[in-house]
Amino acid sequence: QVQLAESGGGLVQPGGSLRLSCAASGSIFAINVMAWYRQAPGKQRELVAVISSGGSTNYADSVKGRFTISRDNAKNTVYLQMNSLKPEDTAVYYCKADTLSPSMTRSVDWGQGTQVTVSS
Repeated sequence: QVQLAESGGGLVQPGGSLRLSCAASGSIFAINVMAWYRQAPGKQRELVAVISSGGSTNYADSVKGRFTISRDNAKNTVYLQMNSLKPEDTAVYYCKADTLSPSMTRSVDWGQGTQVTVSS
């Protein structure tokens, strides 16, 4: 079983920055893709950024040039650096991890979410 623990959300003014972290723990042999999603009130959950085990990244058009996803494989942790934040970035942010257990069982797990609010 895999647990994902997110941290780093909060209230920030427009133009400000936040850094989200998501640490994976539990029965993990390897972590493949890690990603950040977000869900604003009344909207569907959407992909924000994704990073492969080798470090390849991809971003939603709405965050390109402002957000950076990275990972520390030694710590089983993924980060999301968010700069130049806008009110429309307000949402609950979730991390997602695609993992392999020591028995080679694949698991896709979600964190509990962390609130990001961008407001003056």
